[in-house]
Amino acid sequence: MKDKFLEKKLLYKVVVQKDPDAYAQLYDMYVEKIYRFVYYKVSSKTEAEDITSEVFLKAWNYLIDRKDDSVASFSGLIYRITRNCIIDLYRKKARKVEAPLSEGEAITTDMAESVHIRYEADQVLALVGKLKSDYQEVILLRYVDELEVKEIAEILGKSSTSVRVMIHRSLKKLEQLADPGSDV
Repeated sequence: MKDKFLEKKLLYKVVVQKDPDAYAQLYDMYVEKIYRFVYYKVSSKTEAEDITSEVFLKAWNYLIDRKDDSVASFSGLIYRITRNCIIDLYRKKARKVEAPLSEGEAITTDMAESVHIRYEADQVLALVGKLKSDYQEVILLRYVDELEVKEIAEILGKSSTSVRVMIHRSLKKLEQLADPGSDV
């Protein structure tokens, strides 16, 4: 609750006073969460870093260029911009075909990045990766980034009720994937 009040105060300073220090505090509050969200979606450290910086630059420009102060929450804004940047990246990738310079280099890079991730986390992420995209997003936003249902609804442009239903269905689907023999 204290963080939400601080977030609103900082957001007000950015929108009304164009305060870069207030934005820096908002950045510090969200940079790790946004990076983690992007990294899960793109699985590339370089692309995740690029998109994360692009997201915060776009958010800053959006906030200081606005004539009104109608932004309800910074978290809703920043995640919405993040989703749009990821979608843009997928569209760009769909238009061009990329191949690694050498097979050995691609394998080495993948292995080096995966060394730092625990085995159990890999299994859970693999199961989440089998879910459809909407279910993946609600799981990540709710349980990894620990956002409230209301915030997720704002980010996704859906009602709180439909977000609760999506969370419930995605958890049921995860249970089925984790234990294919169960009747869940």
